[in-house]
Amino acid sequence: MRTIKLGTSDLDVPVVAVGCMRINSLDRAAAERFVATSLEQGANFFDHADIYGKGTCEEIFADAVHMSPSVREGLILQSKCGIRPGQFDFSKEHILTSVDGILKRLNTDYLDILLLHRPDALVEPDEVAAAFDELEQAGKVRHFGVSNQTPNQIELLRKSVTQPLVANQLQLSITNATMITRGFNVNMENEQAVDRDGGILDYCRLHDITVQPWSPFQFGFFEGVFLDNPKFPELNKTIDEIAAKYDVSNTTIAIAWLLRHPAHMQPVTGTMNEQRLIDCCKAADVHLTREEWYGILLAAGNTLP
Repeated sequence: MRTIKLGTSDLDVPVVAVGCMRINSLDRAAAERFVATSLEQGANFFDHADIYGKGTCEEIFADAVHMSPSVREGLILQSKCGIRPGQFDFSKEHILTSVDGILKRLNTDYLDILLLHRPDALVEPDEVAAAFDELEQAGKVRHFGVSNQTPNQIELLRKSVTQPLVANQLQLSITNATMITRGFNVNMENEQAVDRDGGILDYCRLHDITVQPWSPFQFGFFEGVFLDNPKFPELNKTIDEIAAKYDVSNTTIAIAWLLRHPAHMQPVTGTMNEQRLIDCCKAADVHLTREEWYGILLAAGNTLP
């Protein structure tokens, strides 16, 4: 699969990341097949979080991939921490304890990337920096990033954190694209001009932080999938026509739309269906034209000023 550099790091990663949030929905044999299919597609970047399945997803993955030192060499593992029941927690103690738990469940000595999952209102940047330094020096984490954070939240961390923040995982899809559409509704008196993220897309591009879109097929906040959904007839008609042109599925085109953006994003899939994962991976080889990209954007109900 085609690769990109993750942020400012020297790490080459596939342009499609495999999300493992739902791997606990598979039995052992199905999980083994799913992971094997991922690797066959060149999708060796697996995204986890300590809260997925209350930790069981990481355990199931390690078992499915038959984790060993030789297997580990061919994997790129990312996990997230910072969410606890009823609160977010970026304290040094919680970060260190979380990573130890993640490593134990994944049966590995190190993570390639650790992301802070959701912004903690009580964050002390110096504590985060101390945790990152200890994890890096111990060889437990090689690269660091964030998730769901605005430019100022990242800047606050960067006051103390010395390691580059290489990724920011954000909700983004064709139907949830305000971070894109706000960019050409500057100073307009309409809904699309509302700044909901502080210009995070441009910020990430300026600072070479890789955007990792999560829920790339969702509309709203987990309201459903827009593909083949009667709520989006014009969008699906447009996607299906373009899919027919490239002889791929509508799933492929939805991911290709994200990959066409010059921010060099790395979408995180969520499917546990092997064929849909294959279709997602095929997007790495589809380069939409400017007309096709804008056609999809407008078909989703967005307007140009």
